[in-house]
Amino acid sequence: MEQNGDTNANDDSYSREEQEEALVALIEHRTREVQNLRQRLSYYKSQLEEAEKKLQGSESKLVRLRGKSNLVSSKNGIQNGTKSVKIEHRSTSPMGVNEGSSRNQQEPKPELLIPAVNPKISQPILLTGSSARVSIGSGSQASPSVSTQSTSGVKGKAEKSLRMSSEKDYSEVKDKGTKRKLEQKEHKELIPLTRSSTSPCIIRCHANSHIPSQHKRKLRSLSLCPVNDQLFATSALDGVVNFWQVQSRGSGASLLSTTDCASPKQRRWPEDIAWHPLGNSLFLVYTADAGDSQISVVDLNKSQGKDRVTFLPDKPHVKGIINSITFMPWENTCFVTGGSDHAVMLWSEKDTENVWKPKALHRNLHSSAVMGVAGMQQKQIILSAGADKRIFGYDAHVGRADFKHQIDSKCMSVLPNPCDFNLFMVQTGTPGRQLRLFDIRLRQTEIHAFGWKQESSESQSALINQAWSPDGLYIASGSADPMIHIFDIRCTAQKPSQSIRAHQKRVFKAVWLQSVPLLISISSDLNIGLHKIT
Repeated sequence: MEQNGDTNANDDSYSREEQEEALVALIEHRTREVQNLRQRLSYYKSQLEEAEKKLQGSESKLVRLRGKSNLVSSKNGIQNGTKSVKIEHRSTSPMGVNEGSSRNQQEPKPELLIPAVNPKISQPILLTGSSARVSIGSGSQASPSVSTQSTSGVKGKAEKSLRMSSEKDYSEVKDKGTKRKLEQKEHKELIPLTRSSTSPCIIRCHANSHIPSQHKRKLRSLSLCPVNDQLFATSALDGVVNFWQVQSRGSGASLLSTTDCASPKQRRWPEDIAWHPLGNSLFLVYTADAGDSQISVVDLNKSQGKDRVTFLPDKPHVKGIINSITFMPWENTCFVTGGSDHAVMLWSEKDTENVWKPKALHRNLHSSAVMGVAGMQQKQIILSAGADKRIFGYDAHVGRADFKHQIDSKCMSVLPNPCDFNLFMVQTGTPGRQLRLFDIRLRQTEIHAFGWKQESSESQSALINQAWSPDGLYIASGSADPMIHIFDIRCTAQKPSQSIRAHQKRVFKAVWLQSVPLLISISSDLNIGLHKIT
């Protein structure tokens, strides 16, 4: 009996110890969770205070502006012997359009905090040269309905009025320097938030719909207009560029116009596309082989036809595909191209309109193809990522390399964070660690890595690209599988925070809209995906 009593006492003692250890571990876990939540709460409180200050400042400016307008109108009315008329100022897209077009209205873009988004709807726009507008609704798989332009007198007057207003709006923002200064964003510290939480914030993404891309061959690129992200462009291997307008809060999209952009000699398709910062033109890059044209410009203010596409005469790349083009986020308008000839070229606009001259930043820093280029806000640093596993930061002001990273895998693209000017992401070829985050202030230091396992292929395709969410906290990536992978940079885990089955075949890219809670994706199944965020 005494032995049985000792055994029971020992069992009770072990049980208490196990319970105590479990409780201690649980308390430690919940303590970390509370600390993380407090840190995030503090961060969002500070963001709320900043947003409220900006709102108050904007409201004050609007009151002052309306006061001045009313005062001027009153004076003019008295001088002319007529009554004063209240003038309403509207913020519209500076996209210039010609006859037969209508105007797209756009309010100042609000900051997007995922997943809570306040959607905003723009009026339909019809770009110059499109003889018809194709409207495709949610989930439509059938042939789209085509509505041709009406010739009625009422609609003709309305279109003329809208055209005149659009031309006036475009002239108001033609001063590029002023426009660039107004568009500069404020820096936000997001790097301290990386790897700060063990669990991600899940985005509710549903109501997927697909529309035919209207391309005859596989899609290659997708890009949002920088002044109105409800306008976007797609390019494909058929050499055609299509311009689209998001409709009905993301439930559909309208095809606005189609432009043949194949190169003049080899009839090559565009390898990459980039919008001009004013949103009035689209720039495309091709190949340096066979003496073909390397850069073309689609001018959206010109009518459809040969005059709409201009091929720049300079051909600075010496061979191979030009893999990447991007405009720099600086006051002076310029763009950078990176090619398979190991070169990085800086193109600057001259005094004459649409005259661009290239300058070689470097040709020998990379020992293999330059796959991606990008610009950082501070110090005019130009990032280049190459298949030689090297990442360079080139100081364009000083004229030399500022830093170099050597990693363990080939690089295929580079993408700066839209909010934290010190943070950038590089896509690599390492399965399970395709995406790497770097702080530009730290040398050879990787602050986080993400990735996914591919079922359909072991190799990572350079045609698959990523996009930052407008708040800089999420990354959306295409994949060789028909999935969109989403990563929360605050989460310690390397695997995707969530994966959305988006298409029937590989997804090349998925981009976030700021004005509407929506993800837009392109795929080799020849469809464009519209994925609502709630």
